[in-house]
Amino acid sequence: MKYFLDSAIVEEIKYALDMWDIDGVTTNPRHVQVSGKSFLTVIQEIGELFAGTNKTISVEVNPHHTDVEKMVAEGQKLSAMCPNFVIKLPATEAGYKAVAVLKEHGIRSNLTLVFSSAQALQSMRMGAFFTSPFIGWKESNGEEVRSFIREIVTVRDYYGYDTEIIVAAVRNARQIMDSAMAGADIVTAGFAVYKDSFDHPYTGVGLQKFQEFWDMTPYE
Repeated sequence: MKYFLDSAIVEEIKYALDMWDIDGVTTNPRHVQVSGKSFLTVIQEIGELFAGTNKTISVEVNPHHTDVEKMVAEGQKLSAMCPNFVIKLPATEAGYKAVAVLKEHGIRSNLTLVFSSAQALQSMRMGAFFTSPFIGWKESNGEEVRSFIREIVTVRDYYGYDTEIIVAAVRNARQIMDSAMAGADIVTAGFAVYKDSFDHPYTGVGLQKFQEFWDMTPYE
C-alpha cells in the first residue's frame, strides 16, 4: 500500500519524505490556506521537492469552476508547471467529463469528493488516474465505510480499470488498516494521523523495561 500525505505544508512534506518515505502528496484548498502561502507559490515549492521522482502531487482546480472548459484549461495550466502534478477534479458531471478530456491530452486526474460507489465507477469509466473515496466524513455521519471501499475495489478489479483508489479523509490507524484490508491502493492522511499510527503505548512501556534491564547488565 502507498502512503500519501494530505498536506500543503512544505516542512511537513520534507519530514515525511525523509523519515517515512511517503509515496505522494494530496493537497486541497484548505491545506493551501493553512500553509499561509499563495496557491501557485506553495504548489511550486512542493513540486520542487519531488523533482526527478515518479511520485505524484495532486493539485486542485478552482472549486468555483462548474463548466468543463474552465476545468480543462486550468488543468492544462497546472499540469504544465510540473510533471509530478495530477489534477484534482470534483465528482460532478462536469468533473467527470473534464477527466476524459484531460486524458485525451495525456494529463492525469484525481477525481475527488467521491462519496458513493457509483461516483467511483463513473470516474473509472471516464479514465481517472486516481479516484478518491472519502471515508472520514461518511463515518462521522454514521455510515459504514469498510464495505464501501471493498465494493469500489471489487468493481475496479472485475472490469479491469487502471484507476488507482486513494482512500481519503482518513482519520486514524484503524481506518488505514481497514483500507489496506479492503484492497485499496493508497491512503492519504494528515501528518498527525501517520505520527499516531506509527506509535503504540505498549511500545513505550516495553522500551522503558528493556532500557532498565540494559542498564543493569554489563556491556563487556
